[in-house]
Amino acid sequence: MSETETISHAQEIIQDNLDYTLFSWSKQKGISPIAIKYAAGVYLYDYDDKRYLDFSSGLINVNIGHGHPRVTAAVMKQMQEVSYVTPGCVTEVRGKLGRKLAEITPGNLKKTLFTVCGASAIENAIKLARLYTGRHKIIARYRAFHGASAAAMTAGGDPRKLPHDAQQTPNIVHVEDPYCYRCPFGKEIHTCNRECVSHIERVIQFEGPENVAAILMEGESGSSGCIKYPPDYLQKVRAICDKYGILLIADEVMSGFGRTGKWFACDLHGVVPDMIATAKGITAGYIPLGALIVSDKIAAHFDDKTLWLGLTYSAHPVACAAALEVLNIYEDEHLIENAAAMGAYIEQEVERMKQRHPCIGDFRNTGLLGCIELVKNRNTREPMVPFNAKPEEMAVMNRIASRLRQLGMYAFVRWNYVFIAPPLSITQAQVDEGLAMIADALSIADEYVILG
Repeated sequence: MSETETISHAQEIIQDNLDYTLFSWSKQKGISPIAIKYAAGVYLYDYDDKRYLDFSSGLINVNIGHGHPRVTAAVMKQMQEVSYVTPGCVTEVRGKLGRKLAEITPGNLKKTLFTVCGASAIENAIKLARLYTGRHKIIARYRAFHGASAAAMTAGGDPRKLPHDAQQTPNIVHVEDPYCYRCPFGKEIHTCNRECVSHIERVIQFEGPENVAAILMEGESGSSGCIKYPPDYLQKVRAICDKYGILLIADEVMSGFGRTGKWFACDLHGVVPDMIATAKGITAGYIPLGALIVSDKIAAHFDDKTLWLGLTYSAHPVACAAALEVLNIYEDEHLIENAAAMGAYIEQEVERMKQRHPCIGDFRNTGLLGCIELVKNRNTREPMVPFNAKPEEMAVMNRIASRLRQLGMYAFVRWNYVFIAPPLSITQAQVDEGLAMIADALSIADEYVILG
């Protein structure tokens, strides 16, 4: 196929998508998507054979990298046996995956309800918390995202929910975040009294502890800016839950399955939640699947009571087969250890970048879940663009995103954040390649810095 024909074919593919499909979180005119022909490892390739370093692992889910043949083989084998059974039937792979999850989750989290994605895992966590406790209120953070379905979106504080504001799910109460770089309480982490924690307890008392079913926390913050918890934050939240008989739900949709250098981010904090809601890395994005993993105590509650939860595609055999193989790949290829090592290397290199790029205000990172926050002035910490910036306010960040794409990087750029979250299989040489591209693009942001 000639170069002209290839370009024409790519344009036809893009036009079909623009004409007949809708795009998430976007105006439908004026967008310019990349037509991906194939992907391998940490790279995406378009129809011009231009290579893009995937520095965001898709949507921070393709943890094992693209095109792993073992997942393809596992999926094909399962489809040749049985592609679908109702959730009331069982398959060998469902039981094996459940057992594997019980082995790698912390504490006594031993039973799993399989869902179809992260949002449906969160939805079912909220419903299950209410069923189990007989209470109705859920406490969650403002700077968090838990999914785009009704209750999950309400539970998050992400402003993408605001156009749907009238349809928010009732009885979800939000609290401030432990955003140490921009502390809402005007404190510094080394001298504060964890007002971010006492604030939560105060809200519980205002709402009535007897009404609060659960506190929902990300295992580690993701798309809201990788906001780092103070070292003892989740432990103190766990203690508040225990004090008032409140369940702790860990949203490990993005932070789970090695992304933070541990199987789950709550492992980093030495905290065992009552439930883990997860997805993304469970199949590394190869096939949709989510999971709600619950404690023995919660599971036993429904031995003689009906569990009023269910989905048509719960425990889908093909998705379970993909997940089981992906979990084995994490172990066989030492990807979780690599995530920790590459994360430490990235932190070291970004610290050096700070000396050359005054636009870097803060870098928050755990394993391979990281975010550079850009500012106009390091002293005042004025953000490069405002929180929830309007399109016309995003000019500088759009220039940065455009430059990264031009250089051959697929990256997640949002508000004044540039995310660094490559596949767990990335090498040091590939990290260097990506950071060099980011450094080039940050020179654009440096033009907007106000010194002094």
